[in-house]
Amino acid sequence: MTNSAVLECQHLAKSYEDGDLKTHVLSDINLTVNKGDRIAIVGSSGSGKSTLLHLLGGLDNPTAGHITVQGQDINALSVNALSELRNQNLGFVYQFHHLLPEFTAVENVAMPLVIGGEQPKQAKLKAEELLVQVGLEHRLAHKPSELSGGERQRTALARALITKPACLLADEPTGNLDHRTAQAIFELIMQLNESLGTALVIVTHDTDLAAHMDRTLTLIDGQLGS
Repeated sequence: MTNSAVLECQHLAKSYEDGDLKTHVLSDINLTVNKGDRIAIVGSSGSGKSTLLHLLGGLDNPTAGHITVQGQDINALSVNALSELRNQNLGFVYQFHHLLPEFTAVENVAMPLVIGGEQPKQAKLKAEELLVQVGLEHRLAHKPSELSGGERQRTALARALITKPACLLADEPTGNLDHRTAQAIFELIMQLNESLGTALVIVTHDTDLAAHMDRTLTLIDGQLGS
């Protein structure tokens, strides 16, 4: 593994078994993500893009291979240690926001800091600051049901970045938005990538978004290629 890598996987594979039927989804995936990298992963529906992202984020276990985050082999960690590593080093954004409906925008964004042990008052101040940065200063106390689709996605993005993670893993972050809102979210992701130095690994069908990344990798027949 590379010492300078934020996120790295070697010979990663994933398959599922159902009785005698074995389905190979990913095979011999190798990827190195360094600080500030901007990587798009594209491929047809069902090619395993989301599965790969879940593996890289430690949300699922590989059948074979190794993944390191900040030099630590995530599959060798306890559940609690893995949760702490994810909380401190990885941010996640999905096509659907996955905000907690009973909490306000500020509370949703502050939650990763609170879970990480920060005092709620300080976490809330940081959340407010980041929500202002993403243009939601007028929506701090609103719950997800009171926000538009674009506002919910900006809130989700702020939540993903509140810990200043080393890497942001985004699964179709603009896929559920109209073109204008998608463009605004894309520009925001790029600004935060530059200001925070956060590496981006984005799974997307959006060719415009992919074209603005440093590298575009294609997942075909379970293998990753340029």
